[in-house]
Amino acid sequence: MSAHFEELGWQPTPMGEISLRRRFDPTARTDVYEVKLGDEYLMSSLFTVAECELARLGLARTPGEELDVIVGGLGLGYTAREALADPRIRTLTVVEYSEAVIDWHNRELLPDTAGLAADSRVTLVCADFFAAAAGPMGFDPARPGRTYDAILLDIDHSPRHVLHHPHGAFYTPDGLRALSAFLAPGGTFALWSDDAPDDQFVATLETVFTDVEAQQVFFDNLLTGSRSSNTIYLATR
Repeated sequence: MSAHFEELGWQPTPMGEISLRRRFDPTARTDVYEVKLGDEYLMSSLFTVAECELARLGLARTPGEELDVIVGGLGLGYTAREALADPRIRTLTVVEYSEAVIDWHNRELLPDTAGLAADSRVTLVCADFFAAAAGPMGFDPARPGRTYDAILLDIDHSPRHVLHHPHGAFYTPDGLRALSAFLAPGGTFALWSDDAPDDQFVATLETVFTDVEAQQVFFDNLLTGSRSSNTIYLATR
């Protein structure tokens, strides 16, 4: 058993202090890794089913071979790790706002996703995903306008509950239309949400994309002793 609690890293950001901590959870009988932004919990290694399903479901509907994929938000690395399990991945670009989060992975502080940063297919980019999605350059300054086969996004709590007020513009028809310019024809946009399926947001997606759906992903919640769910939105350019 490790120490009951340890703060592994923290850094100030314009949205508040982001921190990584490890604690021993007596219910799960394992070390739990958690990320907080200020006093707000962002993610936990206890709940990773939906983060993995974001990659699995998104890539399952993405056609082709030799896929170039964007992951928006590195976090604990579960979405990126699951994406790499798809043998078609050629390049995986992970866009992360916080230098601290990238540093945690470079230092391999997270045992479940150790080796992610060293994978030859992976590029970790410290940048604002939403600014890149809205701008003409896109996600690769060396190749302005470069398109990708899939974009998998897990940053905000949901389209209605964003971490930073400026993010709200992304979840509008104009914001999503700008993003779609960086998807190849037939490419997939997939989005994680902590909320139940939102019919209004589905309708917004349908103004830009085709074959739109919202899938609930259920998992056992060890803290409540019940079942919880997240939502994965899926859409095709």
